[in-house]
Amino acid sequence: MNEEQLVELIVKEVMAKLKDQPQQKREVVCNVSARHIHLSQAHVEALFGEGYQLTKLKDLMQPGQFACNETVAVIGPKGTFPKVRILGPARGDTQLEISATDARTIGVQPVVRMSGKVQGTPGFIIEGPKGRVTVEQGAIVAARHIHATPADAERFGVKDGQAVRVRKTGDRAVVFENVVFRVSPSFALEMHLDTDEANAAFIKDGDMLEIIG
Repeated sequence: MNEEQLVELIVKEVMAKLKDQPQQKREVVCNVSARHIHLSQAHVEALFGEGYQLTKLKDLMQPGQFACNETVAVIGPKGTFPKVRILGPARGDTQLEISATDARTIGVQPVVRMSGKVQGTPGFIIEGPKGRVTVEQGAIVAARHIHATPADAERFGVKDGQAVRVRKTGDRAVVFENVVFRVSPSFALEMHLDTDEANAAFIKDGDMLEIIG
C-alpha cells in the first residue's frame, strides 16, 4: 500500500466513524411570553407615586430581568386587562407586549414588532394605584425571536438580526419561520413565543426546539 492509498484509507475510516456518531442537535430552550408591560421610570412614578421603585417577584432567564410584584390595569377601546404584570427594570420607553388575541380583546390593532420598535404602534391607557397614564404608542405583538450570546451565535453560524427556521415536533408539529436572532453579551440563550403561537403548537415553558435553517 502506497502513501496515497494509506491516506485515502484513513480518511474513509474517519468519515465512517463520524457518520456513525449522532450529530449534535441545534436546540434552543423555548419559554412562553404571556402578556406583560415594561414601564419607563416616569410612568412608574406616575402610576405608583413619586420616587417609586419596582420590586422583584422573581428573576427571569435573561440576566438582570425580573417579574415585578406590581401589576397595572391596561385599558383599550373595547376592553380592559385588570392585572398586567410589570417586568423590570424600568426602561426608556413604555411597551406593552400582548398576543394578537389579547389585542383584539381590548380593541387595538395587532402589530408585530421587535421589542423596542414602537414607532407607529397603537396606544392605550394604564391605570395604577396612584394615577392613570395615556400612552400614545407602545402596544406590540412581539416578533418571535431568540436571545443569544455572541458565542451562541458563532456556534449556530448566525448573526444579530438574522432570521432562522425553528421546528417543534410532536402531535402539533410545526416549523416557525422568521425567528430572529438577537445577539448580545448580556443575553442568555432562549427563544420566546407568545401565548397564541405556543398554545397552537402545544408548547410549554422549557420545551426544546430545533433550529433547522
